[in-house]
Amino acid sequence: QVQLVESGGGLVQTGGSLRLSCAASGLTFSRYPMGWFRQAPGKEREFVAAITWGRGQTAYYTDSVRGRFTVSRDNAKNTLFLQMNNLKPEDTAVYYCASDRLQMGVPRRTSASYQYWGQGTQVTVSS
Repeated sequence: QVQLVESGGGLVQTGGSLRLSCAASGLTFSRYPMGWFRQAPGKEREFVAAITWGRGQTAYYTDSVRGRFTVSRDNAKNTLFLQMNNLKPEDTAVYYCASDRLQMGVPRRTSASYQYWGQGTQVTVSS
């Protein structure tokens, strides 16, 4: 079965950095667009970033993280990454990785477009 396992979350001060990882198994990882979402307490899950399938040459970001976050993938290791720099308190949330429902498609920004999800990793940014 498909499994996505996030790691790398934690507590960091404003301006700090974290690198999230998402280890995938049970699917042909390189064929799937992948995404990162986050959910803060009392809020809906929101899109953070996504990357195209294959070599991941194109990435997409929500406006609030563009220029601070970088999504990447290592298909040889079946792993998705999210490098987060200059973190702000409003970035505090549980972060989830997800695989798109469609192979070899264009990454999408809606959570309903993604089929498999990890369990999430907590990121807390203190002010």
